[in-house]
Amino acid sequence: MDEKEINIPLEGKPEHKAKNKKKKKFSLFRVAAVLTVLLLIWWFNNYTIRINTVTLHSNKIKEPVRIAVISDQHAHKLSISNRRILKKVESTEPDAVFILGDMYTRDSSAEIRDIPVELAKSLVDDKYPVYFVSGEHDTDLSYIKKLKAIGVHVLDYRSEKLELKGNNIRVFGIDNVYYSDTFDLHNEFDTDENEYNILLAHIPNFEKFEHFGADLTICADTHGCMVQLPFDLGPVFYPDGGAWFPEILDKDMKVYDKGLFDYKGGQMFITSGLGDSPFPIRFNNRPEVAVIELMPE
Repeated sequence: MDEKEINIPLEGKPEHKAKNKKKKKFSLFRVAAVLTVLLLIWWFNNYTIRINTVTLHSNKIKEPVRIAVISDQHAHKLSISNRRILKKVESTEPDAVFILGDMYTRDSSAEIRDIPVELAKSLVDDKYPVYFVSGEHDTDLSYIKKLKAIGVHVLDYRSEKLELKGNNIRVFGIDNVYYSDTFDLHNEFDTDENEYNILLAHIPNFEKFEHFGADLTICADTHGCMVQLPFDLGPVFYPDGGAWFPEILDKDMKVYDKGLFDYKGGQMFITSGLGDSPFPIRFNNRPEVAVIELMPE
């Protein structure tokens, strides 16, 4: 019988099939690895808390004082837990805690609104003096009433003297959501040159606060503009100016996104807060507990 040569197509050979399977498995592994890395980066940027410490000096401060600042928790069932926030605040060993509003999102259920109340109660139970101003979201009267009942100092256009380590500190608090052209805090408050004056306001308004002239103004609301470019190039988008890449494309625009800003006679600090509203898209701008260290000059 004549021998016939049998040609098997390359893709039909057993060894080639095995190679194809290996390539597919390797490709799937690479896709899974990339997705895992991206997921970890997203989680790290949105659900891990950093401590952001700012040190300020003043001749009105006689002994060092440390103040922890939290804001914009925008609590929901999957947000950063109170336990983790509390642990991070406690680790800073503050002399007082300032809460700057939007601790829940408007239209949240009563159950969700109780989450920041429970956090505030834990801070009060830790014997910290806790001062609060509301944002544009957390204005429910029953919520405010609960905060007052547990011992939180709610500053709705009020000021209080805060004596810490022999330092005379005056804390002013406002709950503005809108600032008119004629807005002037001098119509409500008087500062005292013998006291270190701190203004708490959820929404920044640099020009108006500079005019008021507190030694330090502490604000929130911006969430640090959520996405920050590397190498300190600023936010990707600045909502107040309606501008993309403002610190790159518009050098003349004043961008008040996060951090410390100087004005005549004082400074304004904006914390990027804790929450992920409206979406968890933070990048290079992790949730934070801010720490203000006031030091003798």
